Amino acid sequence: MAFHIALGIVLYSFNSISKFYLIAICLFFLYRIIANSNNKDEALIAAGYITGFEVLSRMTGGAISYEFSKYAVMGFLLLGIFFKGFKNTGWIYMVYIAVLVPGILFSAINLSYDAKVGNAIGFNLSGPVCLGVAALYCYDRKIPMARLQTVLIAVLLPLISITTYLFLYSPSIRDVLTGTSSNFAASGGFGPNQVSTVLGLAAFILFTRIFLVKNKLINIIDIALLALIGYRAVITFSRGGVITAIACAILFVVVLYFKSDAKLKSSFIPKIAIMIALLLGVWTVSSVATFGLIENRYANEDATGRDKGDIGTGRATLFETELEAFKEAPFTGIGVGKSKEYRAEKTNIEAASHNEVSRLLSEHGIFGIIALLILLFTPLIFWIKHKSNLFLFSFLCFWFLTINHSSMRIAAPAFIYALSLLNITYAQKKKTALYRK
Repeated sequence: MAFHIALGIVLYSFNSISKFYLIAICLFFLYRIIANSNNKDEALIAAGYITGFEVLSRMTGGAISYEFSKYAVMGFLLLGIFFKGFKNTGWIYMVYIAVLVPGILFSAINLSYDAKVGNAIGFNLSGPVCLGVAALYCYDRKIPMARLQTVLIAVLLPLISITTYLFLYSPSIRDVLTGTSSNFAASGGFGPNQVSTVLGLAAFILFTRIFLVKNKLINIIDIALLALIGYRAVITFSRGGVITAIACAILFVVVLYFKSDAKLKSSFIPKIAIMIALLLGVWTVSSVATFGLIENRYANEDATGRDKGDIGTGRATLFETELEAFKEAPFTGIGVGKSKEYRAEKTNIEAASHNEVSRLLSEHGIFGIIALLILLFTPLIFWIKHKSNLFLFSFLCFWFLTINHSSMRIAAPAFIYALSLLNITYAQKKKTALYRK
């Protein structure tokens, strides 16, 4: 943790180091995977770390290419599959990847002459394909809970660096307040939606550790981190990541409660009370720091208290145009990347999709529906069979809510979705030996 706090300070002071660090960390993990033949899921840990570092690399200009992190996640997991294979029962995700292919063909046909077909396909399909590869690796793969915790820590550590960077970039939110819209200055000069998303993920991971890690010192550190990260997430003025984190936390507590014995259930009330008090404290500090504007933001009001009307900040229009495109080509779709051009032709709005569900429908047609059905029902069937993954519903919630407000701009929803498919094993409690005379 200390190293990653220092990393945030260094990257704030010297942005140029970011690219070298990304290359170095990729080489480090590559060595670990090959040297250990992925015996302890080093590929999954590597993918988790890159997932956590993605937004920071973009924020500091360290991304080798815009989609590099998604390709790196795929590369690490494919290498892991090379060493350890995948379950034959995961074939459904090969079908999922296959049904995305027709959209590529129609993209080549329908995109305008001036369009860069390769860029359009890479931007729109790198996320869905990353999800397919990650799901193929994770499906019914047995790993101990301790290793899953290691993977989640790998995701969390770079997000601690992001939080450090944000406090240095804009230590006082009052100095950068611009109203109730998403605040780029409070988000490190980067997209508030993506920053809010990954900080919300960090907050959720820390929240779960309060219930799962039985160490008071670590619990105190996690609570302190949760307060700091929660505050920075709220003051981005981007609501998606914060609301998603709260929804995921509620689902986790519900599942854990019903899976726990009476002794563990008795510890829930004080822990939940602490979490509620923490949430209220973060909200109060955020409200004071923003002169109450954050309350207006979540009430969908402008700085003067007037209702903004469109709670989706323009996303509803994007969604509607993609549904119209689906109606025009329900079987084939209009082709990968074409929805942006279609929207510009119909409404003069040049904006990429913010909703992966409507994008799949418009650009892939009936094949998009098949892809969505696979993604929605496969984890639920997996839960019915195993019921071992306490995080399954929370991870699914994170994926679904994120792709509905931020599409698949970053690797996080793809990677977290895949983690819901892990078959978690738990350490057996040691039985006290009974000696007889």
